[in-house]
Amino acid sequence: MTKQTIQLVSYNLNGIRAALKKDWLGWIDAHDFDIIGVQETKAQPEQVDLSGLSALGFEHQYWHSAQKKGYSGVAIFSKIKPDLVVEGMGIEQFDSEGRVIRADFGDWTVVNAYFPSGTSGDLRQSLKIEFLAAMFDWITALKKERPNLILQGDFNIANAEIDLHDPKKNQKTTGFLPEERAWMDKLWQVGGFVDSFRSQHPETEKYSWWSYRAAARSRNKGWRLDYQAVSSALAPRIVATDLLNEGVHSDHCACWLELEG
Repeated sequence: MTKQTIQLVSYNLNGIRAALKKDWLGWIDAHDFDIIGVQETKAQPEQVDLSGLSALGFEHQYWHSAQKKGYSGVAIFSKIKPDLVVEGMGIEQFDSEGRVIRADFGDWTVVNAYFPSGTSGDLRQSLKIEFLAAMFDWITALKKERPNLILQGDFNIANAEIDLHDPKKNQKTTGFLPEERAWMDKLWQVGGFVDSFRSQHPETEKYSWWSYRAAARSRNKGWRLDYQAVSSALAPRIVATDLLNEGVHSDHCACWLELEG
């Protein structure tokens, strides 16, 4: 019998080895996910024992690690064998940092991405803006080839004031800068994507990242930096979405999306 829906997860683990020590596998076992996209693996595949993940049915494991050890990196773990997997965007500047991996499943595609953060200074903020421009061009070109498309991951941007706890204080903070927010709006309005979480929860103040400082998570002083952007062609197949705040394996939580199969 064919499964009627597909459950996708996007999760910035801030180090997959650290998450495994926090019973990430036990959390996965308690759910019915089909495809997991991870950002910030901070590891090479040979450094991680994922036999437990295989035992849970995620036999198809694909990595795009950064050249720099212990940095960045993305991966896709799936119970379903993809038809095609592509590492990177074809842009060496970003591909060397292990930021993008694509997998095609039948008539739809998931792109799992880790957008740069601008928190370490002007050079990285400039690189972030370059990445945003390159990503928009790349993803819109891919959408012409693969109309049923999901772009998911840690975007390192809070789109609107509802997406962070203190918008007035953070007007000049990277992650909430006008040019970053304008890029997000362009993704929806020009790029032809739908913010899956916001489409289902238009007024919900819920976050996906919290600082480790000042007990921010327990006080829910967070930001929504993680998204599952669904192309307008695929959006009618959205069944449900959420931010799984109960999973505490990182400074982020997982995004969850259920689609008609």
